[in-house]
Amino acid sequence: MTRSSQSQFLRGLILLVAFAMIAAACGSSTSDTTAAASPGTTAAPSTPDTTAAPGTPDTTMATTAPSGEPIVIGSTLALTGFLAATAAIHKVAGDLFVEQLNANGGLLGRPVEWVVLDDESVPDQAAALYERLITEDEVDAIVGPYGTGTITAAMQVAERYGYVMPQHTGSLTYTYGYDCQFPAWPAGRNPNVTNSELVFDALESTGTPPKTMAFVINQFPGTMYVAYGQPDTDEGGAVSIAADRGYDVVLDIQYPSTTSDWGPIAAAVRDADPDFLFLGALGVDGPNLIAAMDALDYQVPGMFLQWPAPGPMLGVGDSADGAMSVTAFEPHTPFTDDPGYAAIAQAFSDAATAAGLPYTAFETQASASWAAWQILVAGIEGAGSLDQAADCDYLLNNTIDTVFGPIDFDPDQNNYYGDL
Repeated sequence: MTRSSQSQFLRGLILLVAFAMIAAACGSSTSDTTAAASPGTTAAPSTPDTTAAPGTPDTTMATTAPSGEPIVIGSTLALTGFLAATAAIHKVAGDLFVEQLNANGGLLGRPVEWVVLDDESVPDQAAALYERLITEDEVDAIVGPYGTGTITAAMQVAERYGYVMPQHTGSLTYTYGYDCQFPAWPAGRNPNVTNSELVFDALESTGTPPKTMAFVINQFPGTMYVAYGQPDTDEGGAVSIAADRGYDVVLDIQYPSTTSDWGPIAAAVRDADPDFLFLGALGVDGPNLIAAMDALDYQVPGMFLQWPAPGPMLGVGDSADGAMSVTAFEPHTPFTDDPGYAAIAQAFSDAATAAGLPYTAFETQASASWAAWQILVAGIEGAGSLDQAADCDYLLNNTIDTVFGPIDFDPDQNNYYGDL
C-alpha cells in the first residue's frame, strides 16, 4: 500500500470492531483503570530514544539533548469522575509522547514539561483550571482535555486568550467555530450522520440486519448530538436515521452521565426486547448496563456502544459477545505499515502495561491523543515559535503529518476532516 493510499484508508475509514475480537487479539489485565487524582508533571529523559513519534526529530540521526528553560504544556484530564477510565489512556499516551519528544531533542531544542490537572470530568472545573494554567501558571501552550463537555468548556477559555488548542476527541463539532482549535480524530464535521450511517451500513452488510432497535443515550453533549443531531435543525441523528432506514425504534430513552442505578434502564430494554441496542455510552456505561441486564437474566442479541472505555468491557465476559464500537486506528496492518507507527503502538502497549491499564492496545483513544500532541508540536516547530498566532497560522496553512495520515485543516468545516 502506498503512503497516499494508506493515508486515504486511515482518514476515510472507521471500522466497527467486536470487543470479543479485541479481547482475543490483545489480552487483558485486572488492574484499576483510574489514574492518580493529583496534578502531575511529566518531564522526559535526556537520552535518545529510537521509537520517537513521527513529527519529532529523526531518530536515525544523532540527537542533541534539549537544553535551556523547559517549555511548559498545560492541560487537564478526567483523572477522577465518570470519564476517568478512558482519560487514563490519554494520560499514558501523553506521558509517552513527552518522554519520546524530550529523548529526541525536545521542542525548539528545549525540554518539555507537561502539567496535568484533574478536571474531575466536570466542564466548569476544566474551564477554571485552563484559566489558571493560562493566566496564573502562564504555560507556554495547552492541549485539550478528554471528553466533549470539558473540551467545549476549555475551548472557550483558549479562544478568550488566543491560545492554540489541539484536542483529542471533541464531538460537538457544530459549536466549534474557534479557528485555532484543532481536532485530532478523523470523525468529521457531521458525526451525527456519518457515524450513524456507518453503524447501520455494517449491520445491513451482514444480510440479516435487525428489525427492531432500542436507543439508550447518555445525556453527555457528544452522545446526544450523535443520537439526535444539532438542536433546532432537521438534520437528525442516529434515532431518526434508523427510522428513515426502516428500523422499528421500540425504545428511545436518555440517562444522566452520573447514573448509578442501572436496574430501571435494564428493565426498560428487557421490556422493549429489541433485536439491537444502540447505546450512546461513555466510560463504563456499557459494563454497568450489561451487568444490570445480566441480573434480570436478559441479553440483547447485538449492541453498539458509542465511546466506551475499552478495558472494562474486556471484564464483562460472554455477556459482551456481539458488542461493537468505533475505532480510527488499530495496532495491525495497514495502520502499522509505517514502521514508526508500529513502534509507537508497541511503546504505548508497554507503557500501558506498566501503568496497569487493563487494555493496552494503541487504538482510537490513544491514537487520537497522540495525534493531538503531533499537531501541537507541528505548529510550534513549523512556526519556529511559541507565539500562539504564528502557531495557529502555520497549522491552518500547512499539511500536518499525524498517526492518522496527513491533515489539512479547514475553518469552514470547523477544522474537522475525514468526514465519513
